[in-house]
Amino acid sequence: MTARTRSGELRTRRNSSASISTLSPYGSLRRARRAAALGATTLLLAGCAVGPNYTQPTTEISADYKEAGQFKEAQPSDAIAKGKWWEIYNDPQLNALEEQINVSNPSLKGAQEQFLEARAALRIARAGYYPNVSVSPSATGIRQSQTKVFKPSVITYSDYLIPVDASWEPDVWGRVRRSVEASRSEVQASAADLANISLSLHAELAIDYFQLRGLDSQKQLLDSTVASYEKALDLTESRFRGGVASAVDVAQAQTQLETTRARDQDVEVQRAAFEHAVAVLIGKPPAEFSQPQLPLTGPPPAIPPGLPSELLERRPDIAAAERRVEAANAQIGVAKAAYFPVFTLTGAGGFESQAISMLLTGPSGFWSLAGSAAQLIIDGGQRRGVSEQARAAYRQSVDNYRQTALSAFQDVEDNLAALRILEQEAKTQEGAVAAAQHSLDLSNNRYKGGVANYLEVTTAQFAALGDEVTAVDILTRRVVASVLLIKALGGGWNASQILNASR
Repeated sequence: MTARTRSGELRTRRNSSASISTLSPYGSLRRARRAAALGATTLLLAGCAVGPNYTQPTTEISADYKEAGQFKEAQPSDAIAKGKWWEIYNDPQLNALEEQINVSNPSLKGAQEQFLEARAALRIARAGYYPNVSVSPSATGIRQSQTKVFKPSVITYSDYLIPVDASWEPDVWGRVRRSVEASRSEVQASAADLANISLSLHAELAIDYFQLRGLDSQKQLLDSTVASYEKALDLTESRFRGGVASAVDVAQAQTQLETTRARDQDVEVQRAAFEHAVAVLIGKPPAEFSQPQLPLTGPPPAIPPGLPSELLERRPDIAAAERRVEAANAQIGVAKAAYFPVFTLTGAGGFESQAISMLLTGPSGFWSLAGSAAQLIIDGGQRRGVSEQARAAYRQSVDNYRQTALSAFQDVEDNLAALRILEQEAKTQEGAVAAAQHSLDLSNNRYKGGVANYLEVTTAQFAALGDEVTAVDILTRRVVASVLLIKALGGGWNASQILNASR
């Protein structure tokens, strides 16, 4: 067999039940037309795609949020910023920290690489649309034996070959198209995952930051309380030296002062942990980051929750779950396409000559065209199992999508309720703080007038301090709940942002 024949020969599938082949070193017009007709017929068949077309699954949603009826409407300036939602808090330090997440956070960078990996997989799937073409030029020098039974007429000769081989499987049943659909949906789901991770990281940073500021408020309160208790201890010791107060009063004042100092120092431990958490979120070693003290002041801004149906477009995790439903639906088509035959078109051509000077001339050219169809007859139930597996995966993805949507509505309702109730609790606690301070003032006056002992004063002091710390804690929880509500609403994200992710 000559090199020319080896290059021009079509390699057909061994398990094919039908094949159509046209092989010629120089060809004829009739055979070329026959091969072209075969290719045209295959292209016409390529218009169909087996498997179900995708329709977005439905999920049950209410007409309105249960907790939104009494929720205060936000002013237009308080609307969630598109993308940089944290700017509604008007906190320059928070804004500066949030900007560093996109640059330095390792978790976000890992999610970005995962998205790029999914997009590369889409490019691989799209490659199935196109033929594979290869070229393998060669130059061979041959000397044949002169003692063979049939002595060759030519003992020594050269063979120069430039073959081009091409093969293509037309997407007759839509296997490639369904694979591309699945990959495209995975890319969009990965883009939504990236947005969800970004939203979660930014929200986590805001939560840690506001909790740190809440601890700064507690620290400020405890510092002032320690200073007040130091003055009270000095006064009690002075009264003891004057014979007006007892040693018990001095001991009680000393005990209360040291207890409050220990509580003040314990706040520093909690603050350090939140400061370290912020450092890690912005991609810095904790030893290289320090956040100046800034007490938390003022309630959180009001946040418009919007309509329940809008949540399906504003939550990236819902969008990711929905995109994976489409990917699973496309995989059903891929599994179903395995029941149909595979058509293959192959061709070869090029130039071959024993003299390099004549290699690229017309007489040195050769070509071949062929088509084949392969159909798997017996597979032991493999295709049926794959098809059932794909359908089960689709149903599971639909259930996951609906569960994600329900969880999203729960998140919104939880934080709307938290903001509403905490606002009422803050007003009640404000009255408790005022009442505790009034009680403390009365106890101090009674003690200075010699009417009450110091135990009454310390009891009033503990009550007043406890109520003030509780008020600070409620304020911190309100701000944190507002961040969680923004996260539950999807921040400033919208599902339209993933449409171009697969390009």
